[in-house]
Amino acid sequence: MRQGVDPRELSERDLFRELEHLHVTRTDTLLHGSEDALENHTARTIELEEEYLRRYPERHIEPERLRSGARAIRAGG
Repeated sequence: MRQGVDPRELSERDLFRELEHLHVTRTDTLLHGSEDALENHTARTIELEEEYLRRYPERHIEPERLRSGARAIRAGG
């Protein structure tokens, strides 16, 4: 069962707003939500993140967010 508006129908602004809201509410849902609430939250997060990745397949990835970049930072280089 779909929760909310189909992510493909969201404007860019609405997609970002929805993603931000889900990330803000994640910990509270994890700690205090019912199992159904957590499952719905997870499913909606996946829907919205997949839509973001569909729209931005060539998004900028910070080198230090890659495994090799993290190793270089720890090694001092």
